[in-house]
Amino acid sequence: MLHPLASLWDLARLAPVPLPALLPLSTPTFMGQVVALIGACTVIAYLCQRVRIVPIIGFLLAGVLLGPNALGVVRDMEVIDAVAEVGVILLLFTIGIEFSLEKLARIQRFIFLGGGLQVGLCVAAVALLLMALGVPWRAGVFTGCLIALSSTAIVLKILADRSETNSPAGLVSLGILIFQDLAVIVMMLLVPLLGGTGGTAAELLWALARAGGLIVLVLLVARRIMPRLLEAVARTCSPELFLLAVVAICFGTAWVTSLAGVSVSLGAFIAGLLVSESRFSEHAMGEILPLRILFSAAFFVSVGLLLDLRFLAAHLPLVLGVVAAVLLVKTVTTGAGALTLGQGTPVAAAAGLLLAQVGEFSFVLERAGRAVGLHPAGRADIGGQAFLAGSVVLMVLTPLLAAGGMRLQDLLLRRRAGGAALAAAAVGEPFDAVPIEGPAASFEGHVLVAGYGGAARPLVRALRGAGIPFVILTLSPTGADEATAEGMVVLPGDYSRLHLLQLAGVERARLLLVADDEPARTHHVVSVARMANPALTIVAHTRLTGEAAALREAGADRVVADELEGLSRLFSDVLQAYEVAPAEVEAQVEQLRTQGELASLPAIAREGTALLPGKVFQLSDQERATRRCGHAGQAREVTARAAGCEECLASGDTWVHLRVCLSCGHVGCCDSSKNRHARRHFEETEHPIMKSAERGESWSWCFVDRTEL
Repeated sequence: MLHPLASLWDLARLAPVPLPALLPLSTPTFMGQVVALIGACTVIAYLCQRVRIVPIIGFLLAGVLLGPNALGVVRDMEVIDAVAEVGVILLLFTIGIEFSLEKLARIQRFIFLGGGLQVGLCVAAVALLLMALGVPWRAGVFTGCLIALSSTAIVLKILADRSETNSPAGLVSLGILIFQDLAVIVMMLLVPLLGGTGGTAAELLWALARAGGLIVLVLLVARRIMPRLLEAVARTCSPELFLLAVVAICFGTAWVTSLAGVSVSLGAFIAGLLVSESRFSEHAMGEILPLRILFSAAFFVSVGLLLDLRFLAAHLPLVLGVVAAVLLVKTVTTGAGALTLGQGTPVAAAAGLLLAQVGEFSFVLERAGRAVGLHPAGRADIGGQAFLAGSVVLMVLTPLLAAGGMRLQDLLLRRRAGGAALAAAAVGEPFDAVPIEGPAASFEGHVLVAGYGGAARPLVRALRGAGIPFVILTLSPTGADEATAEGMVVLPGDYSRLHLLQLAGVERARLLLVADDEPARTHHVVSVARMANPALTIVAHTRLTGEAAALREAGADRVVADELEGLSRLFSDVLQAYEVAPAEVEAQVEQLRTQGELASLPAIAREGTALLPGKVFQLSDQERATRRCGHAGQAREVTARAAGCEECLASGDTWVHLRVCLSCGHVGCCDSSKNRHARRHFEETEHPIMKSAERGESWSWCFVDRTEL
């Protein structure tokens, strides 16, 4: 019998099978290549991030550097291609989630008019140009389809980083990108026909009709079955089970549609639409996003692997010619789409340069065309490499082109004369009805309540009574139902995911309260939120006093225990952070101690609002000098008429922020407040400009031109 402390050598000597035989003698042949590729991607993407270049460019460069045409570290293309295919499926799936039928309906004019004109003009221009050079029309149309598409991933990343997603150029670009993504579906069906392997036009129409019928069937399922299915899975409150269900929906739908003769890419998009109809669509996005990032990186790496640096060096004039031609065609056709939407030349120029690159789906389309004998410009020898090299160069140049487009827009605006005409040229048609961010898009300085359990509920009631804006994030469908029924802003999903925190406006929030019962998730939420917003005040609630040190190390500013005194301090911390009068805070804390629960607060005036009566507000010289508003002349020096929102004070209601009318001195509440009396005052009086009455803020806003001064 072996002693419990027998050495490993004794065990090995007595074992019937030699110990080395139990250990693997070799590693998979592709393992070294994968490790080298992932390591290079990480390093290059880090360097790109440091110099403010989109990480996608780093993935492309990593593929170019380590590919068979450069250092030759990666040679097993089959593995990379398989992973890249998964990346395309996940990319289209997440685009389907982001679309949603409601969003498609709201921005249909931007999509179908602006996007349709851009794609149609681009395909026609490229085809006619190539036909004039002797290229067959089939190859010309195919090449036009390749060039018409822009990179959704790169463009939206640039817009998000610059906080310009809501700008006129950003909204025009968004509409065109959505149409391009939809057009990929038709283009994929066109490729076999153009290659001579897809049968007749009647067969193409039948394929389109079959795809359309499938989409209609899926939409019916989306409205009736999918929300109930995801609801049942979400009620388990298990992130692991929810992730498995979402992945199964994605790949299962893609596989079923492929059996009907539709591409797996289209099937993945349809699966995304299925999920988008559920209220847990953002939860699904948060779960699938890390996988999409990983596999999409593999897709861009696979594109870089195809680029031959020797070809680029030997045919540099040709590649530069391709870059110049694509840049010209894309800028002109995108600008035409923007002008058709009623936007001015400055916006058209900015959007044109922003979308001047070739998109990721162009590579998917080029690969499908290569399989049926289609090549860019009809050149099987150099067409593919010239297109690939030009596309990679344009992707790398996109951040510079985007910055140049914005500078060009400002230059054109400065050269225009007449304030009102210039503002109209910059803004164009109203985009107020096109929300493209989360439900907390208009919130700033608000509270994020992560978890809606017993500790959070009384505090939420207090926040509501004090007029402090907040967003609830919860994994519990029951809790989400309760909060929604009471008119609160709720985001159901796993709030330990960065995606959901960003939708809730973590970058603009002032305080995060983590009230989760699971210590591991609390720790993770604190870490992710601290990374997303270093200035955020984080208060963590825990049932275990031993977790306090770990939570502080993760980034929590304050940790409170699950006890009455701890809840009292938590309540006090939150209200004092929002400058509620100390006397009011102490009174409420005392009420908590005596009653044993947090009572709803009455309307509490913010400390300092009593200074408003008699305070003078006016436009600064810098605000009057702005060229984007033609109504600065109507603003005058005014005196605030009340200590708070006049209508709210009269009715005993609450507000979030205060605004002062620069025509009459009326004090009203902001758009984040439930009554929006500042905007109502503008609608009733047509007084155009109001100024923030909050301490530390000096900005003004023109309601007519919808611009900040």
